[in-house]
Amino acid sequence: MTKRYVSLPEKAEAGMREFIDDIDRRLAGEEDTCAVVEDVLLDLSGDRDAYERWQAGGDVSAAERVRLQSYDPCNTTLESEYYAEKDEPAFRRSKHLQWLWRQFDSLPIADNVEFALRFRRMLADHLFESCGENCRFFKGISFTYGHNITIGDNTVVHDDVHLDDRGKLTIGDRVSISDGVHIYSHDHDVVDQTEVRNYHTIIEDDVRLTYDSMIRAGCAVGENAIVGARAIVQRDVPAHHIVIGMPAKSVKIKPGFEDVATPIDEAGVDRQNQRHLEYELPDDLEVFDEFGRDLTPP
Repeated sequence: MTKRYVSLPEKAEAGMREFIDDIDRRLAGEEDTCAVVEDVLLDLSGDRDAYERWQAGGDVSAAERVRLQSYDPCNTTLESEYYAEKDEPAFRRSKHLQWLWRQFDSLPIADNVEFALRFRRMLADHLFESCGENCRFFKGISFTYGHNITIGDNTVVHDDVHLDDRGKLTIGDRVSISDGVHIYSHDHDVVDQTEVRNYHTIIEDDVRLTYDSMIRAGCAVGENAIVGARAIVQRDVPAHHIVIGMPAKSVKIKPGFEDVATPIDEAGVDRQNQRHLEYELPDDLEVFDEFGRDLTPP
């Protein structure tokens, strides 16, 4: 075993537990989520005095006013806010929680690992569709929405990982996701990139996704498989296989699992279309083409 238990001093532990439990209760209650997020960010950033001075009519610069306004997630936008097919009621809440997660990570206190892991774990319970026990979320993780993510027990997500849940993302138990991994659940048409297709992407139990690897939308990585560093998975990975490369290919079956694993020469099946998720757009939706390209072939 390569890890050891670490504990905080008694007073620090008590203060941390009191704070996280209080925010957990507020987010689970009837209080407006936007107001809870604003309160937490004001206090963690140490900007409460400046905020109260501004609210009382005191002079603030334009830059200071923008900063103070931005603690309220209702005064912000995220990239995913512009996506036409999103579930508006679900997004209204998940946006606020995602803003809290992201802004928390930008604060110096997010480098206090024990506190930050517990704080993010508490937020995951409110943000994700489902989150299991004893999960660990490190710094710089980003999501599309958050509410289309299901994660099992004892899973670890390391620094600077992107979990795209524009479609649906399911991650199993005891999964290890290394720094810089990108897992996608949406794709774009090769001719008209404004045409988005959403998929269900699946990472099964006991998978290891190693450094800087990428999982294409609609792929499934089978249980106990390993995706090598910087590998690009474009087809399903069978259980117990080790895949490497761009595109990723099976090169080995984990020792001891040869009798239960799919043979290497039968690996690499593309089942993306089986996991396609249909959606409908409102009839009165006003859309725009940010590129304005002429897509007519010559």
